Amino acid sequence: MEMEATGKSKGEWIFHAEFHETIDYLSDHARILAFNPFCHKVEKTAKTNVYKWHFRVTDPQNNPFDVIFYIEEIQELLVELPDEYDNIDPETIPEDIISKHTVGRKITWAHHPWDNTIDDPKNYIFEGRAFAEMYVKPHSNAQTMVDFDLRVDVKFTLYPAFRIIPETIIRSMTNAGMSFIMQSATDKMFKSISKDFRPIQQA
Repeated sequence: MEMEATGKSKGEWIFHAEFHETIDYLSDHARILAFNPFCHKVEKTAKTNVYKWHFRVTDPQNNPFDVIFYIEEIQELLVELPDEYDNIDPETIPEDIISKHTVGRKITWAHHPWDNTIDDPKNYIFEGRAFAEMYVKPHSNAQTMVDFDLRVDVKFTLYPAFRIIPETIIRSMTNAGMSFIMQSATDKMFKSISKDFRPIQQA
């Protein structure tokens, strides 16, 4: 039986570090994902800002699944300009004005379509799609606020033992379980970042 599952996780954290330090740290894609307990490996591909994530998970009977993601990282400045700049081409606005009115940065992880087929159901290897946004903004007293929101979609084939359970029940259990696991993994990841980088607390 082929299944489609969606998992979500989110959270807000306060980093006890300056904005630019936090951005530099969170931009190290492979380093922070290494703290996710299900992340087996992160590799940079030959394509600019595109990464390969290799996640390894198990079902309730400890049967392994390998999930491969291809992800593009995009960073955008969050700028709030005065009204006088409304009708001005952003490309012509001086760097010092942009810097003065920068209120944060948005880091996006987006699914990147891959040229080759990834799915190999016989060996329980499947393609996943991940979409995440991190809004990073200066907070107060040399602190930085990070708002994290992640969604993962995976198509996979069930091991035979689960095919006797009604499909509607399996789908409901899978989505709920996946979100629970993802939220737990996200919380663990940020706790590990706290030990590796600077103190972090949930907002």
